[in-house]
Amino acid sequence: MNPIIKEVTASHLKSDVTDFRVGDGVRVHTKVREGDKERIQIFAGIVIARKGGGIAEAFTVRRISYGEGVERVFPLHSPNIEKIELDRASVPMRARLYYLRDRKGKAAMAIKAKRYDSAKA
Repeated sequence: MNPIIKEVTASHLKSDVTDFRVGDGVRVHTKVREGDKERIQIFAGIVIARKGGGIAEAFTVRRISYGEGVERVFPLHSPNIEKIELDRASVPMRARLYYLRDRKGKAAMAIKAKRYDSAKA
């Protein structure tokens, strides 16, 4: 990235970003404005992709809602994102989990969960 652009956008980057990976289950708390009121809405699902870098970094979250797959793309450093909670960690074998789009039911959320081995700790 151009050093001038990096320097200008450095003040807009969030410093308290939760460390999550593709395949992790997350709960994204977003600010929603309705008229003059503001509230927090939660979108929970599995991260299927992370793209970009710096101020332009974004991630895609997918969930099943009433039998339909719903995906939302969130800019990581957006001021409209209040916080990102990590629900469950996983160990995916790919960088993008677009194959989950073709699956139905419980199989659409099936990703190998991370196991903590007590012998290594």
